[in-house]
Amino acid sequence: MTSIQRQETKQRMSRIVIHQGTIYLCGQVCADATQDIEHQTQTMLDKVEQLLLDAGSDKEHMLSATLYIKDMQDFAAMNAVWDNWVPEGHAPARACVQASMARAELLVEISVVAAQK
Repeated sequence: MTSIQRQETKQRMSRIVIHQGTIYLCGQVCADATQDIEHQTQTMLDKVEQLLLDAGSDKEHMLSATLYIKDMQDFAAMNAVWDNWVPEGHAPARACVQASMARAELLVEISVVAAQK
C-alpha cells in the first residue's frame, strides 16, 4: 500500500496532496481580489510557486495546469503573465476554461499537478 501525504488539511480539502512522487495542489486564487487580472494572475502564480517549493518541487516540474477564467476578455492579459512566469521549455500540459467563480470578484483560479524533484 502506498502512502498519501496531505498538507494543510481541513474538512473540505488539503492544500497539497502527494502520492507516489506526484503533487496535487488545490485550486489557488489571488492574494487580493480587488485587483485587475494581471495582478490576480501574478499573485495566484506566486502562491503556486511557494506551494510547489513547500512540497519539494518547483514550476519546472509542473505536469499539468487547469486555469479557470471568469471572462475570456481577460484571456490575453492572463496569458501574458502566465507566459512570463513559466520557464522556457517547461510548459505543462494546460487547459483554460471560462467558469463562474466562488466569489464574484475573483477573475482567475488554477489547479496544478507537478512531479517532485
